[in-house]
Amino acid sequence: MKEHEKLAVLLCFIWAATILYGEMFSFLMPSLFSSCSWPHLSSTSNSTMNGRGYAGDYVKVAVLADPQIMDKTSLRLPPKSLAFQIVQFYTDLYMQRSFFSSILPFKPDAILFLGDYFDGGPYLSDEEWQESLSRLKHIFGLNAEEMYSSIKVYHLPGNHDIGYSILQYHKPEVVRRYEKEFGSRNYRFMVGKVEFLAVDAQTLDANREGSVASSTWDFVSNVSSDRQLHPRVLLTHIPLYRGDWTNCGPHRSSPIINQRILRDIHDQEIRYQNYISEELSNQLLNKIKPHTLGTISWQQGNLYPSFMLLSVSNSSLPDSSWPEEAVLSHLCFLPMQTHIYIWYLILFALTILALLLWPTSGFGFYSYFGDMIECIRKSVSFNGTKEKNEDDDCEYDMIWGADGSMHLVKKVSTKPVTRTSDRGSVERGNAVIRPTAKKIVNQETEVYLSMDTNVDAELDPKRLPSRANKSKAKIVIQRLVRTFRMLTLIAAVNIPLYMMLLFKDWIDK
Repeated sequence: MKEHEKLAVLLCFIWAATILYGEMFSFLMPSLFSSCSWPHLSSTSNSTMNGRGYAGDYVKVAVLADPQIMDKTSLRLPPKSLAFQIVQFYTDLYMQRSFFSSILPFKPDAILFLGDYFDGGPYLSDEEWQESLSRLKHIFGLNAEEMYSSIKVYHLPGNHDIGYSILQYHKPEVVRRYEKEFGSRNYRFMVGKVEFLAVDAQTLDANREGSVASSTWDFVSNVSSDRQLHPRVLLTHIPLYRGDWTNCGPHRSSPIINQRILRDIHDQEIRYQNYISEELSNQLLNKIKPHTLGTISWQQGNLYPSFMLLSVSNSSLPDSSWPEEAVLSHLCFLPMQTHIYIWYLILFALTILALLLWPTSGFGFYSYFGDMIECIRKSVSFNGTKEKNEDDDCEYDMIWGADGSMHLVKKVSTKPVTRTSDRGSVERGNAVIRPTAKKIVNQETEVYLSMDTNVDAELDPKRLPSRANKSKAKIVIQRLVRTFRMLTLIAAVNIPLYMMLLFKDWIDK
């Protein structure tokens, strides 16, 4: 297998692992790790023992806010355009995966939706509203009667569902349409031993003379006049009053949100508000600890979508212990979908660069390491040979002494140094070279020199035939063709995997 083919196989595995994490495993993280769990399991309240709560002591409630199903008011794009349809599909898919893979595995006993199911609910026609409602039910499986047979669902109206008081006053059919599908805007219900009060906060600051606001305040008055037997939790879509420049906590997308209230210049009805006024907040708040929750949708500009787990007491608590211990909360975060898509783009760019710039022979680290060892070995061998043959350039004369003994006297040779291979074959072991031997040696040396000259001529780059006649343009084209072929291989493996994960979640639910 060629080096670039090995690279393509490696990239196939990297892409497959990335897709599996981004499209499946990232949504399983909240339920697989203890960083997100029911708060009563780690609470040390009076109803626990050894730091572990009894499952029967609490009712488990999952809280979701602001799905804001996309519609024609969401983006400045034609609703039938391909770009709009793609964004809408991925937004719906993200919320569906989050709900079924991240929230339902906690097996809640009840689910509480805190409003803003639609994005432009008051401005949709009946047909458009029904289409958005159908998508909402599909995303959260509200049509699955078997699934919700053991899970109770509670709804709270938001300003994107029925608007503020001025819109409810001029378009009462919007309120009727909502109540027909989701029930009353103001109601009370029991979860365990805690009473929850759902209030239409969009009408609290409206003129009380109007029928829109009067129904909400009538409900509040009736509740306050009843004898309180259980701890109460107040539910409002619009947060209670918070002073300007007050820190909103570490889990808000904006650390500081100052109050804004816009009224109509004619009848002074509310056109927009992000907090309930201070006066009315003081009236409603009765030792209730407020909880802040981010949107479940990543498309609403929130990079950290979240949901909340509530452990609601299912047993009577002493007066000294409620309401703080009556409802325990834990905020859990969903996958950062925007970051996942950014990583897809970065990995795609890195894939293109790797395929284009990867050497044809690859990065032979082991061959480079072997060449370095061989070079060191030759260097050591050369030094040792020099010491061994230090007398190779000398000649010896035979001198006879008076006693008839023969002595060898070294005489420095004045001839030029020959090659090591020549010395070994010509002079090694000779004291005096005979003329005949010298002649033969000279002939052999000439032959060796002739051969070396021919070899040098063959290795001379100027005399070599051109090995790289290819132009740069041709090399670039070959690289592009190779890159396209490898991309096709990577896509053939991973696109089916991506499409399978994409439509499995959307179609099966």
